[in-house]
Amino acid sequence: MPSAQEDQSRFVKNSVLYKEFLAEREEILKHKWIESEKAGTDIGFEKALLDWIVKHRSNWREKRLKETRAETKATS
Repeated sequence: MPSAQEDQSRFVKNSVLYKEFLAEREEILKHKWIESEKAGTDIGFEKALLDWIVKHRSNWREKRLKETRAETKATS
């Protein structure tokens, strides 16, 4: 029988919020790689995070929301 902590961990990992966090983190890491390549040096996660939030987050979230709505309609 799984422990309460394992159940909670499974619940968190299956939550929509956690999945969105992971997707956003992946986009930030891609942005970090691209901008580091342009700069010729590692720009660091914090700089990449702030730059991505300012330049790309709102469009990315809007796109994700549209994709989610489309998937929901397709399964209905």
